[in-house]
This record gives sequence, C-alpha cells and structure tokens, in this order.
Amino acid sequence: MKRLLTTALQIAISLALLWWIFHDPDKRARMATALRHADLWWLLPGLGCLGGVVLLQTQRWYLLLRAVDLPIGWLRCLRLLLVGMFFNLFLLGATGGDVVKIFYAMREAGRDKAGAFLSIAFDRVIGLLALALVSVVVVAVQWHELARSPIAMGLVATIGFILGASVAVVIVAAMVAILRLENRLPQRLPLRKAIVDLAVATQRYAKAPGTLLAAFLLSIPAHLLLFTTFYFAARALMAKLSLMNILSVMPIVNVMTSLPISFSGVGAREKLFEQLLGDLHGTSPELATLIGMGGYLIIVVWGLVGGLVYLTYRPSDGQTATLQEMSAATREAAGHPAP
Repeated sequence: MKRLLTTALQIAISLALLWWIFHDPDKRARMATALRHADLWWLLPGLGCLGGVVLLQTQRWYLLLRAVDLPIGWLRCLRLLLVGMFFNLFLLGATGGDVVKIFYAMREAGRDKAGAFLSIAFDRVIGLLALALVSVVVVAVQWHELARSPIAMGLVATIGFILGASVAVVIVAAMVAILRLENRLPQRLPLRKAIVDLAVATQRYAKAPGTLLAAFLLSIPAHLLLFTTFYFAARALMAKLSLMNILSVMPIVNVMTSLPISFSGVGAREKLFEQLLGDLHGTSPELATLIGMGGYLIIVVWGLVGGLVYLTYRPSDGQTATLQEMSAATREAAGHPAP
C-alpha cells in the first residue's frame, strides 16, 4: 500500500508540473513553431550516445560479475540491463527495473544469488562515485557561470549535499568492511542495512582492485555520453548552446531527477531545463522545455528496445515468473545479502 501511495504521489506531482509547464497556450504555440523548424536527424547521434552508455554500463556490470566468478555472459548482461531500463521507465508502482534485473540475475547466478544481488548494488555505487567526480569537475569548470544564477547555486548546494551524503555512506561502509564491524552495528543505526550490504560487497570485491578501477573508469565516459544525449536534442531544436553549456546543467538535472519526487523525473526534468538554461544562457522557456523532452525521448526509445528484449527473453532455466514473484524473491534476497 505504501508503495502504491508513493507512486500515486509521484504521478500527481508529474501531472501538476506538466500542467504548470504547458498550460500557457502562447508557449504551446511557440513550442509547435520550434518543432516545425527542428532538424530531428540530430536525434540519431543522441541515440548513438545513449547506446554507448548502455554498452559501457554492460561492460562495467560484466566486469563486476566476473570478479566474483558469477557465470553470466556479456550478452545476457546486456539484455538484462535493457530489460531493467524498460521497467524503470514504464512499470507503475509495483516494482522497478532493478527488481526485474536482480531477479533474473539471481536466476542466472546459480547458488550464489546473494552475489548477483550485491553485484548490482555495487554497480550502482561505482556509478554514483563516478557521477560525484564528474559533477565536481563540471561545477568547478563552470563555477563562474553557475554563480551568476542564485537558483543554480542553490541547486548546486543541494546536489552537493545529496552526493556528499551518499559518498559518506559508501566511506562508512568501506570502514565497516575493513574493520569487520558489520555484525556489531547498532540495530537502530540509520541506513544500517545499506551500510551492511555495501560492507559485504566491499569485502567480496576487495580482492579485485583492478576490476574496481576499470569499472570506475568506464563510468566516467558513460555519464558524459548520457549528458551529451541532451546536447544533440538541443542541436535538433536549433538551440544556440554549446556542449559545455549543456554539461554545465546536466549534473544538477541528473541528480535532481533521480530523486523519487516525480515519476521517472517527468515534469521535474523539463522545469529544471527551463529554469537553468533560461537563467544561465538566455534560452527561451519553450526551447529549454523541448530540449529536456528531446533527451528524455531518446531514453524512452532505448527503454522500448528493452521492452522488445523482455518479450523475447528466456532465462537459462526456462522458467518464467510474474512481477509479484520477482518482487518477493528480490525482497528476500535484499533481506539476506551476505553469502
């Protein structure tokens, strides 16, 4: 019930934001004019950029699986990642892309189901650390430009707090792993379960530092390619924005839309683009909104590819499962992650 209420609230917020963005008929007319003059062929390199993100993320997860001897091949990793993208975008309420991805990964992992669960958790952590680094570099390079907008600076402070707190949790988990304290943490410690899970994963991956470094390095171009996807959306709309102009706002947009505020970031993404590109680069509201929508459209296209993969996907054991069964099995694994 709590999950359904949360999803309903996210959808309501998305609808409210979309009404706020599109309720002005003059703005809608200007958007229609911008679309008529758009060169949509520029979306193709954007699709290619996001395809590169998918390949880099597949390789990153594959390396982590190999490091702990989990027998999941590269092509199956790719298919599971695409399936996860589809459910992240289109499944309302009951579960999400990670649940489906974890479930099938556990099916393929044989006896080491906890290892499959932890590989996905650690994959997320490495992506987070790389995002924090990319964000720090982009903000540092664009500091003087961002400082011209009080709203941008407020959002920079917000994502700094979010990323800083997340990295702090990872550091605490690493210390817990080094000192072997995972069974001694107070039961009421905030985020205790997440810290213990990460500590167990850290202990497993500590024997493969080269793999961890390679996975981290793969994450940096993956983030940059994702950001560049929105640059090609801007090019399609004839916006006079450089790649660096787009990069200057993307860490803010990426972090803020990852929060469970609106459904899949819909509404929040477009409003952030409108506010930031308008304040920093004088981009018109209708054009900034369309840039956010264009980049998201590219993500949706790849999500639909994931849907096609899901329709043809068959686990190695040949057994199928309902979404309810997937969710239950994943919750069970999450409750007992240690090998």
